[in-house]
Amino acid sequence: MTPPGGTRMVTDLTTDTKHQDGAAGFLYALSAFLLWGTFPIYWKQMQGVSAFELIAHRIVWSLFFLLLVQAWRRRYGAMLAAFTSWSSFGVNLLSSVLLTANWTIYVWAVNRGNVIESSLGYFLVPIANVAIGSLLLHERLRPLQWCAIAFAAAAVALLLFGVGHVPWIALSIAATWAGYGFLKKKSPLGPIAGLTIETFVLFPLAAAALFWWHHTGEGALGRVDARTHAFILCAGIVTAVPLLLFASGAQRLRFTTLGLLQYVSPTVQFLLGYFLYREPFSSSQFVAYALIWSGLILYSADGFWSQRKRLFG
Repeated sequence: MTPPGGTRMVTDLTTDTKHQDGAAGFLYALSAFLLWGTFPIYWKQMQGVSAFELIAHRIVWSLFFLLLVQAWRRRYGAMLAAFTSWSSFGVNLLSSVLLTANWTIYVWAVNRGNVIESSLGYFLVPIANVAIGSLLLHERLRPLQWCAIAFAAAAVALLLFGVGHVPWIALSIAATWAGYGFLKKKSPLGPIAGLTIETFVLFPLAAAALFWWHHTGEGALGRVDARTHAFILCAGIVTAVPLLLFASGAQRLRFTTLGLLQYVSPTVQFLLGYFLYREPFSSSQFVAYALIWSGLILYSADGFWSQRKRLFG
């Protein structure tokens, strides 16, 4: 028998729990995106090391750290899904290649002084996702989505003709990350297990490359100062911690909230490139970025409106 007011008390407790989960999820996700946004500061501490070697170290040390995380979570069985069929293994292999390409381009660009253009790549990702959905999944685009793509195309054209070069760094980052996200939707693995398998698949190649560079005298380990050694060896932790925070936040937040938070990372990167590293930013670039930001506003408004229609009819 429920005491008087018992139902209301249970409802209030459930509501409080949901609010607490939502607040915790927001903090987890925000922390992840802020950390990803400040990554240029981390990678610039190792400007004397080639981007290819840094990514090899990132793969190797990430695998060791992620295996420890999986052991702590007792989730080794979840990774077996990657080896259940050739198609499943192929999806994870291709996603690992795209992820590695994205990391390499990003680290190379940051250490070459292209933080602002790298941020543009991640600003373009949501619009690239819409384009992939239309081309590969034959999804029908809504008017605001078409407008967002048009704004992005106009921005790229402006950079091409106004600034005088194809923004290949931004386009490559957007294409590889959007393609990686597309493949992740086809994988049965969660984010942590998926990244573990992706690093596991590339581990032999990365470890062999590091051994070869060390043998030929081109590797950084043993030849750089202690501070740089520490940054290199922490690459695994730096890779995995934001992902763990993101996974915890994604479980507790609505998709629209998570979608809006994704703009935190490229915004922080842009601010670092402009104010901290004093990268050049012309009037043509400003107009191009304004077009991108306008497209993102339309994209976000479309996502919010479509979800509201699904919920309320």
